[in-house]
Amino acid sequence: MTFTHWIVLVIAILIAAYLVPGVHVTLVGAIVLAVVLGLINVFIKPVIKILTLPINILTLGISWLIINALIIMLLGVLVPGFGVTGFWAAFFFSIILSLINALFQLAA
Repeated sequence: MTFTHWIVLVIAILIAAYLVPGVHVTLVGAIVLAVVLGLINVFIKPVIKILTLPINILTLGISWLIINALIIMLLGVLVPGFGVTGFWAAFFFSIILSLINALFQLAA
């Protein structure tokens, strides 16, 4: 993960938290969350993708949205300065975060 990608992720987290009610993040929390999400994307997500491949094929990828929301909910408990009030807030936060991150990467 490059420094530019990390900064883009921090900005995307701040924007997504602003747009989704039920998600609260501080600047320090966004920085820590970006680091943790980067580590998860590099080390843990490939393993999760392999383990959940059969269910992802059956659900046409919809289950991956649920897995992302569950990861966000877990990080809401573990990362100081970041909080999520429920599943739907985490669900929409993960979708908006992915969209904003994709837009920033497309523009870069």
